[in-house]
Amino acid sequence: AAALITGLGLGAAAAYLVAKMLASPAFENDVRGEGYMLRRPSLLSQKNLLGEPAEPSLRKSSDNDGTSAELPPSDDSSHLSEHHLGAWLDDPASHPCWPQKHSAKKVLNPMARARPGMNFLNTDEKVLGSILLNDSKASIRSNALRGNCIRANATEYIFWEPAKVKAVMVTCGGLCPGLNSIIKGVTNCLWHDYNVRKIYGATGGYNGLSAPDKYQMLELNPEVVREIHMKGGSILKAGRGGFDAPKICKSLQQLGINLLFVIGGDGTQFAGHLLYEEARRQRLPISIVGVPKSIDNDVLFVDRTFGFDSAVESAAEVIRNGWVEASSCEKGVGIVKLMGRDAGFVAAHAALASNLVDLCLVPEVKVTMEDVCEHVDDVLKRKKYMVIVVAEGAGQDLVATGEKDATGHTVYGDIGVYLRDTLNKHLKPQGGRTFYIDPSYIIRSVPVTPNDHIYCSRLANNAVHTAMRGYTGVCVGAIHNVICILKSKLIASGKKQIKVKSTTWQSCVQNCHMPHSLSGGAQLAR
Repeated sequence: AAALITGLGLGAAAAYLVAKMLASPAFENDVRGEGYMLRRPSLLSQKNLLGEPAEPSLRKSSDNDGTSAELPPSDDSSHLSEHHLGAWLDDPASHPCWPQKHSAKKVLNPMARARPGMNFLNTDEKVLGSILLNDSKASIRSNALRGNCIRANATEYIFWEPAKVKAVMVTCGGLCPGLNSIIKGVTNCLWHDYNVRKIYGATGGYNGLSAPDKYQMLELNPEVVREIHMKGGSILKAGRGGFDAPKICKSLQQLGINLLFVIGGDGTQFAGHLLYEEARRQRLPISIVGVPKSIDNDVLFVDRTFGFDSAVESAAEVIRNGWVEASSCEKGVGIVKLMGRDAGFVAAHAALASNLVDLCLVPEVKVTMEDVCEHVDDVLKRKKYMVIVVAEGAGQDLVATGEKDATGHTVYGDIGVYLRDTLNKHLKPQGGRTFYIDPSYIIRSVPVTPNDHIYCSRLANNAVHTAMRGYTGVCVGAIHNVICILKSKLIASGKKQIKVKSTTWQSCVQNCHMPHSLSGGAQLAR
């Protein structure tokens, strides 16, 4: 089993699942709906599945004091007693109201002394799961946040004694703009705000935690991280594989680590959830806090992920290059393939940002080549050139490989090459041609943009505050532009996708002047 996992070079949680697969052939089937794809539906209760209307008795999200007594703790997004080290071993039912207004363990936050008059959150401060009344899309909204969400950020009293804290962070999966900004933000917040001096970075993803003797452990401080946000990538060398919950717990215990920051996508956060469960089983008090990462912006429940804005800006520049090529040739068609395996957010937002695109193809909308060719002919007749943006996961029914990888997921065909070859064949008799650009990893390796860096700093600071408050098995993310605390299993349950009824997609359709046949019209009519 170990040889298979190593040879495949799988992602962190995927490798762990392979080991489980060898013991049991059963896989969870993907559950798809409007705007989501659940890869691990068992992590959500049936009443929390997206697109499932809440029962009338559960529609009331909270009482006047912000509690949600009608919901069982496991279904309540703000009931985190099982995710707080002061109560995680208790029966959740013994805490009918969570969070408690007064913590049982009172350690004064160092910032209270250093910055007199600083505003601190109330421990029971919450953010509404929904802020809409008379919602036109209520039938496709998630119910998972109907219990609202506990707000992240600093509180006057914390769980951990800063002098006893030893923290480590890890970046997993592929690269993403902003990784170094997160590393810098976590380091500086621990160092300057909480006076923590034992801060480390595990290299090579989860490998660095499961085998710390084989991977370098970087000691981090403000001097080390001072300028790292100026370049792309990760100074911790983001890696895949190596996840083994019992082995990692053993390593963390031996190293004396009590704060772990997990930076990665839904698979990485699933691994973080499994690690939390193992630590809880072993009664090992460690605050495990995730910062969700996705260049595709496909993390469920949060407004957006860090790195997405930077990727869109880079992608928009590539689209401009495709426009230059296409507009400089009679009947030229520029084709730009962008990242987006299961979600077309990068393609749609880059199309809107560039304002140069005539057709945007995304995984969420099925099309036929007959309709594509007809639209190409109409655009060329009208303006003599055309620009197409296609997400890598679009049109997979046209390029299906019929293959599965070791984790049971479909191996995708190359829609960009297929589109290029098919349109070249169609255009050749007319004297036209395509200009195909595949920036591939370029858009994920760029330095973070200023606005994205600010967002990374917010996430990093709030991850630290959340950990110091004693929470574990959770992630931080923006909901209505307020950083909140979410159970990691919610983030790990699947991926967010574009809703064809969303304002974003309909704006993209209108901006690109796409015909009904290519806009998901049949889906909109449902």
